[in-house]
Amino acid sequence: MRVLLDGLPSGTRVLDLGAAAGSFSLGRNDLLLVRADRRVPSPRKPGLYVAADAARLPFASASFDAVIANHSLEHFEDLEAALREVGRIVKPGGSLYVAVPDASTLTDRIYRWLGRGGGHVNAFRRPKDVIGPVERLTGLKHRGTRGLFSSLSFLNNHNFTAPPPKRIALFAFGDERCLAALMWILRGIDQRRGTRLSRYGWAFYFGRIAGEINDERWVNVCVRCGSGHSAAHLRKTGAARRAVWRIETYRCPDCGAWNLLSPDDR
Repeated sequence: MRVLLDGLPSGTRVLDLGAAAGSFSLGRNDLLLVRADRRVPSPRKPGLYVAADAARLPFASASFDAVIANHSLEHFEDLEAALREVGRIVKPGGSLYVAVPDASTLTDRIYRWLGRGGGHVNAFRRPKDVIGPVERLTGLKHRGTRGLFSSLSFLNNHNFTAPPPKRIALFAFGDERCLAALMWILRGIDQRRGTRLSRYGWAFYFGRIAGEINDERWVNVCVRCGSGHSAAHLRKTGAARRAVWRIETYRCPDCGAWNLLSPDDR
């Protein structure tokens, strides 16, 4: 996402579609950020919030330079109408970022089971399940895809905003360090056995992308905030530390949470 956002000129209008309390932190104060969701929550991240249905957006045609649909397409009840609306409101030469879960992964199955569906009404199992409809309904050309990895952050008790379901007991009641250890084990199994236990989904880039799309697969995703970082970056910046028996840990540069470090996927 940062590739798209960092390449936008000053004064650009950006729409965070299906934002909830804000699906990302902007990191810039020279862009106009509008966040849209059916309900405007509180508290929320900075930005101008609008209560709206994605299938009927209250914005003029060609009014945004970029649209971010960060973990939202899986929630849209009328996906085709929502994508047509994206195509309508984005300017010619605009850009679109989409991140969605892979419905065949362990993470998505846990999410749906724990939350009795979790609000996911659309299931994407292959990249073409997203690329085809987006290109056809928005008119924006696919520019690149990146694989995303899981941290099970939705199970973390630091992130609970309401009483969790009783099933959370099966995951150590959301204990952060237990989840970090579980993800480290799953990543290790993946890298030794070629499984997909730590996979989450994909990020897609459409339209005009000013920067170079990084297709590196960063498996180290923070168990609290969900930020991903390369192992090389964590070591270079001093965030990583050697613990016992050659096991490395790191503190997330974004939120400070404790995580176990794994080598990046190749």
